[in-house]
Amino acid sequence: MLLATVPIPPTPDFWQQAVRALLREDQPLGQALQAQQDGVLDFSGVQLMVPAFSHAQNFKAALARELRRPYIAPRINTLSGLLAMQPPGESVPPSESERLMQLYAQLREHGWLKKMFSARRNADLLPLAQTLLSLSDELTLALLPEIRANAEGEEAAVGRWTQALAQLLEPLAPSAHGMLSDEAALVWQVWKTQLDAHDRIVQRFDAMLTLADQASLPLVWVSPTEPEALDAAFLSAYAQRQPVRIVTLDWSRAAIAPLHPLYLSAWEELVRDDEGLPMEADQAAASPVHPVALPRLCPAGDLENAAIQSAQIVLRWLQQGKTDIAIVAQDRVTARRLRALLERAEVAVADETGWKLSTTRAAAALAAWNDLVSARGETNALLDLLKSPFVFPDDADRSDRVMRIEARLRRTNIAGDWQALQSAFAEAGQADDLACIITLAKQAARFGGRKTLAQWCETQRGLCQALGMESALRADGAGEQCLLMLDEIAAEQGGLGDTFSFAEWRALLNLRLDATSFMPPIKDRRVVMLPLNGARLRRFEAVLVIGADAAHLPSPPQETLFFSNAVRRELNLATRATRQRQQLRDLTELLCVNPEVVLCWQTHQDGEPNPVSPWIQRLELKLAQQGATPLERVSLPPPLKSLGAVLSSMPMPSAPDLLPASLSASGFGSFLACPYQFFAQRMLRVAVMDELSDMPEKRDYGSWLHEILYRYHAHLRDNDTPLPARAPLLAQLSEEVFQREMQRHPAALAFHARWQKVMPAYLLWANEREAEGWQFAFGEESQSHALQWQDGGIELFGRLDRVDRNADGERAVLDYKTRTAASLRQKVKEEDDHQLAFYGLLAGGAVEHAHYVALELGPDKKTGDAAAPDFARQQKMLQQQITTTMQAVAHGAALPANGIESVCQYCEMRGLCRKGAWL
Repeated sequence: MLLATVPIPPTPDFWQQAVRALLREDQPLGQALQAQQDGVLDFSGVQLMVPAFSHAQNFKAALARELRRPYIAPRINTLSGLLAMQPPGESVPPSESERLMQLYAQLREHGWLKKMFSARRNADLLPLAQTLLSLSDELTLALLPEIRANAEGEEAAVGRWTQALAQLLEPLAPSAHGMLSDEAALVWQVWKTQLDAHDRIVQRFDAMLTLADQASLPLVWVSPTEPEALDAAFLSAYAQRQPVRIVTLDWSRAAIAPLHPLYLSAWEELVRDDEGLPMEADQAAASPVHPVALPRLCPAGDLENAAIQSAQIVLRWLQQGKTDIAIVAQDRVTARRLRALLERAEVAVADETGWKLSTTRAAAALAAWNDLVSARGETNALLDLLKSPFVFPDDADRSDRVMRIEARLRRTNIAGDWQALQSAFAEAGQADDLACIITLAKQAARFGGRKTLAQWCETQRGLCQALGMESALRADGAGEQCLLMLDEIAAEQGGLGDTFSFAEWRALLNLRLDATSFMPPIKDRRVVMLPLNGARLRRFEAVLVIGADAAHLPSPPQETLFFSNAVRRELNLATRATRQRQQLRDLTELLCVNPEVVLCWQTHQDGEPNPVSPWIQRLELKLAQQGATPLERVSLPPPLKSLGAVLSSMPMPSAPDLLPASLSASGFGSFLACPYQFFAQRMLRVAVMDELSDMPEKRDYGSWLHEILYRYHAHLRDNDTPLPARAPLLAQLSEEVFQREMQRHPAALAFHARWQKVMPAYLLWANEREAEGWQFAFGEESQSHALQWQDGGIELFGRLDRVDRNADGERAVLDYKTRTAASLRQKVKEEDDHQLAFYGLLAGGAVEHAHYVALELGPDKKTGDAAAPDFARQQKMLQQQITTTMQAVAHGAALPANGIESVCQYCEMRGLCRKGAWL
């Protein structure tokens, strides 16, 4: 076997040392160099395999520096790239989504699985299917070479599995054996069903062995880590025909100790002299020791401070002229904030890892639609969808329409349901908005029943066309990727006949969006963001590690089902210890190779102390034991800006040009309470939208009573109804309204019971009023009246709850209040109560009486009314007051924020006037 390892220490000139070692006479490049006869340096007779195509540039640059004359480079490729050049096999392996759904279709047939894994519905088994496939692939990668090696390979694999399971069950209580045995049998059975000629890994391994059988060139395999089982088998097979040299990092004690003994003494688990492939005794030439700078630490108090300090560090490096900076994102949350700060400073970040497609706005639009369908038209889900920039993007009235729809839904407090949504806009007469809701409802109806995945993809694409989303998605990079993913699923699942519910389709789509990476176009590579293992065999001018705390470094382990470290060790799978040792090696390589490294982390998270990584703690402890200087701390807060102090004072705006053309009773009440409140709400039109609530509020109760009483008294006016029939009539009308509302809000039952108690007392009061000669004239009618002054005027407007008329032709305005009669009698005695007088002005002064009507029982179990005293005088005074104040505003009078505390306490405009900052 012509297989040997060329170990290179983790130093800044790794590639240069690798080239020098390979140019020796007994190495592939050296033999090719010796074979030259006409002076042309031709290395095309050597096959070089690198981990990524970016490493090919590093190798060629190092080879050019070593030779210092023109040459023909070796054939450089990655293993995946070389396999892609081979002729395709007879069978095409199933796609990942096809494998997933085929396995899921089998799992959902077994009810005991849902019980074992606490799945409430079939769709909850999809993550389990994904986990089982991941475990199956791990087992295939680890055991396939052994199974293919000899006839007893499969029996040996079964033996190792049995032994590993026995070690797992031995220390556990007998009660746990049954569950773990069932899980083990499930994993083993899934793996056995996946391990056939159609398996993707099996076909890849067969292609690798075929490539090895056809080997015609010496092979140089460059990798920072030990080859995995499949790669090791491929290299062994290749070495049967051609020489193979594995160029890898040397983590032996002899290589690390001269490089930086501090790291070796602090992290003894870095090296294991007994691991690795056989090495040639004199393969690696003695290399000079490179001075290694210790990292610097940047502790930050919280996430925002960590992002700000990290941004300042990167900006300072750029100011120093560095053009090759790396950000290692161990903490992706802080890294995302850092990226936003750098982009604000017009510094592009080339993210080599990419972001989950599910975190993009385009994927959020698809998810918002599926949430809306699942919630059956729930209001918040509807608003989330309509606010997406991908929905109805070509509608010129889009923004105004969304605002109108939201305002209507919040005003009527509709929790959801497609029928209720359509009724709300039909009653309001908003035809365009109603058409929008009807379109959405029709599309939602198509997302019912069971369909094949290809049909679900077609339905989802049809939705995108109906809502105008397709053009907007195609114009967006992530949106284009979402559409391509739908097309891929449809093409992959064309032959899969199983049907799936909407919940199952939604779960699959979410999994695919979460598993797919979106990488925006990279134009500026001065600052790159990558994971820790992405920095292997690469050198940067400066490196910033985000998340050097115990929670992120090392990365938290991810246990899968019952696969403990003991089981993984027996099956030659990656264990927590091996993963963490490799991550520590990646960190050590980063520190040894790069001239400047800063480690940043949050010292506190959610109010709790967040310690630095235990690896860094051990390094600092070793420095303290040796009496050396501690690791340097870095603190780069943002530059200070000097701001002049400006004393705050009560705002007193003057805006004569903004005087509204109309005025309501509540508007004038706002002016009397605080002129600035009137200025903000009525003149600037700053409005706070109503909050959506699952529970009906008192204002809803009031509107329901208004409808009931209007229908009741209009019926009495138009029909001769004897006294005994009136109570059943009011009860019937009340039931119609409350039954309708309880369909929307079941909690309206409490208000229904409340009104049931009030109805007898109200009927008694209404009948007594009728006996006094008052008859219902009209109700729920909008009125307006113009007030004029010398150089202007304003129109009063409002809605009268009810107007009665007696036999003498006198009229009385009545205003319903869900309060007791005693509180209303106290209200009319207050001098600042102007509501009834305002309603009198709306009627043009043709109303002689005004009353508040109580719709709440008092201590005496009765309702009643409260009459406004001296009503004619009140109307005259109010008219004069409105004319004087509004004329003053029109002439530029100041509007100070002089409301009293009882007014300011609940004022929605307090954030504008900032009362408290100037008191």
